[in-house]
Amino acid sequence: MEVQRSEQGGEHDRVEEARRLRRLQVMMSMVMSVISQDPGVTLEEASEMAANARRAALSMFPDKELAYDLIYRPRLQRLMNERFRLQ
Repeated sequence: MEVQRSEQGGEHDRVEEARRLRRLQVMMSMVMSVISQDPGVTLEEASEMAANARRAALSMFPDKELAYDLIYRPRLQRLMNERFRLQ
């Protein structure tokens, strides 16, 4: 009985993490789409969106700051550099 409950709890945790991960992916995709496609977005607005996305990601995955910095930060930086001709 106890093993079955713990297996169900583990499955629930995996499903919940997968849901949060999908939500993060959709959110980052939307942020990157707006930054790259909306001609009215300023550098300041894009920077604020990126910072807000980072805060949201870390609230969903508090212990994954390094993963965020390795995966999404370079993508956002590259996008901002291309979009606003930085460097």
